[in-house]
Amino acid sequence: MVLIHPPVTKPCEPPAGVARLAGALRANGVSCTLIDANLDGLYYRLEHLVPAGDTWSQRAYRHLADHLAVIRAPDTGRHPDRYRRAVADVGRLLTTDGAVAGVRAGLADYRDDRWSPVRRDDLCRAAEAPEHNPYYAYYMERLLPRILALQPSTVGISINYLSQALCAFSLIGLLRRRFAGLRVVIGGGLVTSWMRRPGGMAGFSGWVDEMVSGPGELHLLAAAGAAGSAGAGYAPDYTDLVRGNYLSPGFILPFSASDGCWWRRCAFCPERAEKRPFRPLPHKAVARQLRQLTAETRPVLIHLLDNALSPALLNTLTSAPPGAPWYGFARIGAPLDDLDFCRRLAAAGCVMLKLGLESGSQAVLDRLQKGMQLDTASRVLDNLRRAGIATYVYLLFGTPAEDAAAALQTLDYVVAHREAIGFLNLAIFNLPLGSPDAAHLEVSDFYPGDLAFYGDFRHPRGWDRGAVRQFIDKQFKRHPVVQAILRRDPPVFTSNHAPFFLCQREESR
Repeated sequence: MVLIHPPVTKPCEPPAGVARLAGALRANGVSCTLIDANLDGLYYRLEHLVPAGDTWSQRAYRHLADHLAVIRAPDTGRHPDRYRRAVADVGRLLTTDGAVAGVRAGLADYRDDRWSPVRRDDLCRAAEAPEHNPYYAYYMERLLPRILALQPSTVGISINYLSQALCAFSLIGLLRRRFAGLRVVIGGGLVTSWMRRPGGMAGFSGWVDEMVSGPGELHLLAAAGAAGSAGAGYAPDYTDLVRGNYLSPGFILPFSASDGCWWRRCAFCPERAEKRPFRPLPHKAVARQLRQLTAETRPVLIHLLDNALSPALLNTLTSAPPGAPWYGFARIGAPLDDLDFCRRLAAAGCVMLKLGLESGSQAVLDRLQKGMQLDTASRVLDNLRRAGIATYVYLLFGTPAEDAAAALQTLDYVVAHREAIGFLNLAIFNLPLGSPDAAHLEVSDFYPGDLAFYGDFRHPRGWDRGAVRQFIDKQFKRHPVVQAILRRDPPVFTSNHAPFFLCQREESR
């Protein structure tokens, strides 16, 4: 069995999904090989690209090896200007590569002027005409020969993001051309969301043999004739990936302690719309697996992938530290409202927490059922600052609960807490299709596509997307305090690389 992570995603850490599948398969005696085609394909394209004729592209091409070294340097966080230049130049070389007209495939994004990843027919067209994909040469010259040498009975393709969809189906088309009788299975976060859309969806008959919703371990074990256990909690296996030359200052270990969200009460939450259950691993198993993986892979950083680390899991991590610096998403509230606990968290290796503040208006938070009080949020931010844990704060503008006055309150809140906010992520609200909270809204198409996840809506307070975008660009981002925070954010890699820039943050303070 061959498990493939297709382009295009951030090439800074190995894919956790296929590693988790490998752990289950190998624990039950099933042979498998993992291929990070996103990383391999990136290096292939960089080796074979022909730079544009402009001065910038020519200079970037001459310094390509130096730029890659800067991004991977252990002290890159101390040289933010060099890092930004390196990321910008590598991204420019990739997006201006003229191998395929109308396609821009960068370091972490993929845009196609002809085909959309949310239209089933377009995905099938990508499978029918794979030569129109910028990764076609890589597929033909490196990936397919490797698959041929392995002689698998099954190829599993993990598709988690829209930026992977067209590349994945181009690969599927080539597999169908070259390997008669090969079983092709697709899964991952994006496939799960497709299958849980309102009304479901038709399969990709002729291209895909099976689509898997949710965790795929038991499906692949059954396909291989092995009897796995649903509650086994198999540890991921990164053996095939740990030596990958990822674009980071050392090996980053991604790890999921749960699937789904333990809170699941927020209005307009995609998890609720998809009815995705919360499946946590036993906390003792989490601690044991993290210690084992840290010893095996020696990471410079652990990325906990959970939608939100539960209070019980945070407690477990304080009593059983994983043995390397780590970061992840957490909800604002207990136990982070306790300064002593935050200090124990820092002592256990926590260097950064991502926090979904969403709004600086208490009325908005209440209407969105966030279960959060702003005075508690202020205490949590201050506790983390005093404990030496950085914060990556997420804000969401344009929800049905917000208006212009509430958005200004968010700006005021950020300004007032500037010393405790390390990084900011700004987003405009998209309405999940099938959301149980949208019954009172007038909904229309956001973008056309039978596989779309989001809809547009008439804002009940007149706070439409155009006005929201103008507020963010013309007012919010132009505030000097916000500008200073946004300048700290690593371009392209954002929160994945933010922990490496904490030394810069501390020195500036």
